[in-house]
Amino acid sequence: MNTPILEMKNIIKEFPGVKALNNVSFQVKEGEIHCLVGENGAGKSTLMKVLSGVYPHGQYTGEIIFGGNVQNFKGISDSEKTGIAIIYQELALIPEMTVYENIFLGHEIKNGAIIDWNETIKRAAEMLKKVRLNVNLAAKVKELGVGKQQLVEIAKALSKDVKLLILDEPTAALNEDDSENLLNLLRDLKNHGVTCVLISHKLKEVIEIADSVTVLRDGQTICTLETQKGEVSETALIKYMVGREIDNIYPKRENRQFGEVVLNIENWSAYDPALGRSILKDINFHVKKGEIVGFAGLMGSGRTELALSIFGNPDGYNITGEIFIMGNKKHFRRPQDAINAGVAYVTEDRKGDGLILIQDVKQNITIANLKEIANRGVVNDNTEVNVANEYKDSLNIKTPSIEQKISNLSGGNQQKVSLAKWLFVKPNLLILDEPTRGIDVGAKFEIYTIMTRLVEQGMSIIMISSELPEVLGMSDRVYVVSGGKIAGELAIKDATQEKIMQLATNY
Repeated sequence: MNTPILEMKNIIKEFPGVKALNNVSFQVKEGEIHCLVGENGAGKSTLMKVLSGVYPHGQYTGEIIFGGNVQNFKGISDSEKTGIAIIYQELALIPEMTVYENIFLGHEIKNGAIIDWNETIKRAAEMLKKVRLNVNLAAKVKELGVGKQQLVEIAKALSKDVKLLILDEPTAALNEDDSENLLNLLRDLKNHGVTCVLISHKLKEVIEIADSVTVLRDGQTICTLETQKGEVSETALIKYMVGREIDNIYPKRENRQFGEVVLNIENWSAYDPALGRSILKDINFHVKKGEIVGFAGLMGSGRTELALSIFGNPDGYNITGEIFIMGNKKHFRRPQDAINAGVAYVTEDRKGDGLILIQDVKQNITIANLKEIANRGVVNDNTEVNVANEYKDSLNIKTPSIEQKISNLSGGNQQKVSLAKWLFVKPNLLILDEPTRGIDVGAKFEIYTIMTRLVEQGMSIIMISSELPEVLGMSDRVYVVSGGKIAGELAIKDATQEKIMQLATNY
């Protein structure tokens, strides 16, 4: 495991106004699991896109040596022919096609000009066996859970005789069981000679699986650490990633004084006509002024459905129950009604639902409250610029300018823009759904600091999170949702991961 299978030397990649990679060098040994870590915007995904041919030779400077040969990939097909496969966080499967069709999509097994479906199904079954996935080959991919879809992607990569498998945040959307299953699979692939490069923000996951870890920061290589030498630890990784030590990622709140009840939900139930079943059942809870209330539970427990049903019910559930804002009974027919009452919701899917990726930072920040910057229906450009710059500075949004397209920002900075968008409507209650999903430890610390500042200023926050350390580190009280019901309420001094999981699985 001492021979490098891959060397990337002095890679420079620029975008308009941004040097994404600045003389990056990166080496991976044959047969190892090599993790690539760094803050959002550090250049990890860009480096892997250079390697896989997404950014072809000529669009960057530097040298790629793979398998002992200098490579000048003109596209993804060139890198795949040499044995490199990349799996992105957003899976590249066709939902309406079957499992076996997806596995061999783009490199179909043919007998002459005709696809040999019998051989395709036979070989697809062999690939699924390799990834330890037992599903119906004829099932459509959309019928599988995210964890199983991830395994189909890996089976697809293995079907191309992969030598180097790159996975970009593969466990970001997976539950703990699926994540552990995937890590075990990577170990198994390593034992069978497949080299892996894993990009991950989950440092515990990195420490658990990595043979080596390379840290990028601001588009530069900072260091490579070896597990066998005892160099890989959470403290060391954070220090190299952010350029400073973060002793406690959860900011301390010395004075936890709470005011009146801002939100009170009574006997709240919801029926989803599309699913033909109840998804929320007789829920009661409250949130006080200046309080962070955590909502924990397993995926599919009903946490997001609860948030959406409160925030104007955009998915059209049949709802019974009552909602009180500052003691006044309300009925929200649409999200705008909730916004008018001082309630805002930051979605868990910032790219799909939270932001308009083709628009710039300025437009995304102001879009939810255009009336504030408009005169007789016409947006005042100067006011919009001032507002956007104010939130850019106060939330420390790292962007060359407020005219930068959202799609060019890192995940952490996209999340800050999503937060700024809803802070501009000046809510009393802010619902944060998975506020730190897919962002690095430095950006997490900044989001937590912003949350702490907001509640100290009197705002109330509902935080939905699948990360139990986050729930315990940031919440004043915790509600646990299980099977569409409130399974329990815990004061933060009494809450533990074990108690939360016990309640979360009690349905």
